[in-house]
Amino acid sequence: MTDVTDMQTDTGADADGHADGRADAHTDAHTDAGASETRELTPFAAPLTIPPVLRPAGTDVLEETEIAVRPAWVRLHPQLPPTLMWGYEGCVPGPTIEVRRGERVRIAWTNRVPKEGEFPVTAVEAPRTSPPPSTRPGREGIEPNKDVAALPAWTVTHVHGAQTGGGNDGWADNAVGYGDAQLSEYPNDHQAVQWWYHDHAMNITRWNVYAGLYGTYLVRDDEEDALQLPSGKREIPLLLADRNLDTDEDGRLTGRLLHKTTIVDPKNAETGKPVSLPFTGPYTTVNGRIWPYAEVAPGWYRFRLVNASNARTYDLVLVDEDNEPVPGVLHQIGSDGGLLPRPVPVDFDATLPVLTVAPAERFDLLIDFRTLAGKRLRLVNKGPNAAPGVPDPAGDVAYPHVMEFRVGRGGGAQETFRLPEVLSGSFRPIGHGVPHGHRLVVLTPPATKGGGGHPEMWEMVEVKDPGPVQVPTDGIIQLRGPDGVLKTYRRIARTFNDGLGFTIGEGAYEQWSFLNLAVNPNVTHPMHIHLADFQLLGRDAYDASGFDVTIGGTRAPIAHKPDTPIPLAPNERGWKDVFRVPGGQLLRVIGKFDGAYGRFMYHCHLLEHEDMGMMRPFVVMPKEALKFDHGGGGHGGHGSGH
Repeated sequence: MTDVTDMQTDTGADADGHADGRADAHTDAHTDAGASETRELTPFAAPLTIPPVLRPAGTDVLEETEIAVRPAWVRLHPQLPPTLMWGYEGCVPGPTIEVRRGERVRIAWTNRVPKEGEFPVTAVEAPRTSPPPSTRPGREGIEPNKDVAALPAWTVTHVHGAQTGGGNDGWADNAVGYGDAQLSEYPNDHQAVQWWYHDHAMNITRWNVYAGLYGTYLVRDDEEDALQLPSGKREIPLLLADRNLDTDEDGRLTGRLLHKTTIVDPKNAETGKPVSLPFTGPYTTVNGRIWPYAEVAPGWYRFRLVNASNARTYDLVLVDEDNEPVPGVLHQIGSDGGLLPRPVPVDFDATLPVLTVAPAERFDLLIDFRTLAGKRLRLVNKGPNAAPGVPDPAGDVAYPHVMEFRVGRGGGAQETFRLPEVLSGSFRPIGHGVPHGHRLVVLTPPATKGGGGHPEMWEMVEVKDPGPVQVPTDGIIQLRGPDGVLKTYRRIARTFNDGLGFTIGEGAYEQWSFLNLAVNPNVTHPMHIHLADFQLLGRDAYDASGFDVTIGGTRAPIAHKPDTPIPLAPNERGWKDVFRVPGGQLLRVIGKFDGAYGRFMYHCHLLEHEDMGMMRPFVVMPKEALKFDHGGGGHGGHGSGH
């Protein structure tokens, strides 16, 4: 087995090209002076760091290249002492893996965290307050969770978005311990795209990713090359992740990672245990640093943005020194699965008032700094109750800072890039007319009977003869769709370990419909399906008030609301593998399950929800073999779902 030096490595650099690289090697002119007294952090005090780049060394197959998980001491901010984290190759985020389309890569994801090593995350659950405890650092006198502190380094890596066999996909149960390796192969036969990789260990993904186990993965192709998009130092990854930090007895920040969640039920009636919300934290990191700045020239830049947070959805706005939105300079050119058909302007108007980025979504962005020479612009997270750039503690945005762009005054090479009118000539809409199977997945409120206080993900099948079915009944959902027809569905699975529900023939098209039964539209689940790319067919509003959580079924049909149309956003019209499903909505997506066989997963990408059971398996096999299936999952014919 060879090590990572068999890949060509580009040293990390800040946006102005200054070498930096390793996550534990960062220093800055803003030194440790006064760090022991730190209670508040200064925004934009350190330059944005760029992860090192790993590329194949020129062969078609990269044999058993090792990328190791190692402990790392990371300076999250110049005013903080080093933070213990875990990183791929000791970097947080991990190295950017960059390949050409069809360049097959084999990686040994190796666990190099010593057995006696300390788990880098302190976990507590705090009572609900206003503002919420997620807006404040420190444990606030709460005893840490000893079971989290005792966790070993048990890791498995999933390349999110990759089309690869089930044995290479990072199955959650197949995590490895110290000294062992997960061997995975990636054909990379995909249009130009930004994937990302992260830990996916069963039950503890939320803490492993929080510890620093994430990075980005780029596939290049000739179609993308022909666009002559900004490249080199003008193509910059931006991996966003929110964090919280512990404090000492005097309230000073220690730098220790703190996973502090909010208790919403002190003692659940079914489990006897407290129930808490998914994690959000007050500090936004970009490429592993809290609120950095990037020095840019007055020209075009390409930013490859990933929301690597556990559960925070960002509402991003680009503002000037006066907190006024900057119109006309930001364009989205790609999403999860690659280039959009056409650029989408992000003008912060009624169409796209903010750039909403849910966990695991990727955004390929262009910013035109040509008219902004000498300016300082800030990317901020807008709280629900405040103007852009204004703190909104009640809305869980105590610090709106994300990062700052410092635009130079010019003097560089003449700008030659022009924004294309059409980006992807190869993009083809799938449409509803292609023969396809149907699946219905219901997302339940957390108070549902049998759910232990957590939201659940139910797989449903239509009951063709609902006559003998008693309503209301646990696990029975009735829907009245846009055509006015009443359909009855029966739950066939609700937990990860229930029997296999979905078996799909390789090469088949399927429409998956996700119905969120939460009445509150702000309760949004970002759903992710492994292996396949999808296109959104539409969003429909439903009245979910007929669902009775005490029964676990509907007392009255969940009815379509024809007077509440929900148009797709312009930037949702490309290839996607993460889909936001707000409460009271049914989202329809369609995709083709091709390029690989095996057992895969789909789940909510709020990592706390994933760990708590909002995850299910599915199997892809040759359609010829599926004819001999003995009834485990079926192939979901056109009439088998909503």
